[in-house]
Amino acid sequence: RQPHMAHLKAVYRGLRIIGLVLFYYVFSIGITFYNKWLMKDFHYPLFMTLVHITIIFSLSAITRRILHSWTGKPRVLLSWTDYLHRAAPTALATALDIGLSNWSLLFITISLYTMTKTSAVLFILFFSPGFQTGGACKKPLLVLVVLLISGGLFMFTFESTQFHLEGFLMVLLASFLGGIRWTLTQVLMQKAELGLHNPVDALYHLQPLMFIGLFPLFQYNEGLSLSTSDRLFRLTELSPVLHALLTLGSGGLLAFGLSFSEFLLVSCTSSLTLSIAGILKEVSTLLLAAFLMGDEVSALNWLGFAVCVCGISLHVGLKACHAKSRGPTLRQLKSGELELPLLGRSSSDREDSTADEGNDEEE
Repeated sequence: RQPHMAHLKAVYRGLRIIGLVLFYYVFSIGITFYNKWLMKDFHYPLFMTLVHITIIFSLSAITRRILHSWTGKPRVLLSWTDYLHRAAPTALATALDIGLSNWSLLFITISLYTMTKTSAVLFILFFSPGFQTGGACKKPLLVLVVLLISGGLFMFTFESTQFHLEGFLMVLLASFLGGIRWTLTQVLMQKAELGLHNPVDALYHLQPLMFIGLFPLFQYNEGLSLSTSDRLFRLTELSPVLHALLTLGSGGLLAFGLSFSEFLLVSCTSSLTLSIAGILKEVSTLLLAAFLMGDEVSALNWLGFAVCVCGISLHVGLKACHAKSRGPTLRQLKSGELELPLLGRSSSDREDSTADEGNDEEE
């Protein structure tokens, strides 16, 4: 009976991970194509990002209220000291990463955007302690990872007919900030004393600071143009305004789903799972962009993408091998800590999976 129960629990955990990955795919791929579609007529990406941040904050606050009523437990609320010192750097990096990523879609194709965003792995490597303290055997492999990803990125952009330097530099800077963002986010979620292991609580605390951090850049680049356009003070009909609100609101729902699914996937599995899922997501996005959006991708570009995927796969393999060699570790971020009733697990299930989840390395 015990082997049978263990097998059923393993199947359940596998199906749950697949479900979380698919949940992440729907929102991640969906919002990429949504943003590109919206940018064709609505040339205010920073304003769009601010609207999405506002919607995410509102939905997070509502969800916190529902969870409080459901569980009867008070939600975590950071002190001002922790809020400004711990959450502010993460919020600023996240806001600039998302803002610049959306901004770049004004100039570049989804293919180039997706390919360039894969370089975030390089910056995550640079900021991770493992790259600085890796052993003699590990460092050459990490250098090979860097060379494969950067070389693949160069081949993908080489003689591209749809290359745009300004947009490329924007998304490259966003990738750099993305490396800082996910490093800080992981540290923030692993701080047990902060209690931000629930995605809803983390999103609720980050959004106001993200809005404040991104608003000056919006005011400088889009404030005057938007205020004098026919979409705001010079509007003559109500229907365009309602259409804009509807489309921006739909994007806000996608943005909330993406943010929630990212946090949930990392919380319930590990950053290793997110890395593996990211490879397949990028392949899917490139294929869809080529066949649905008509993005021009040459044979050299595809070869560059393949080289880049090899580099990312090697990085994922190194993480997996290093995690196994370390053996079980104390993991502060467990899915059992998530106060989401529909995703909760029994204590026996949690104990059975602790050994498996403890081997995942959180870089």
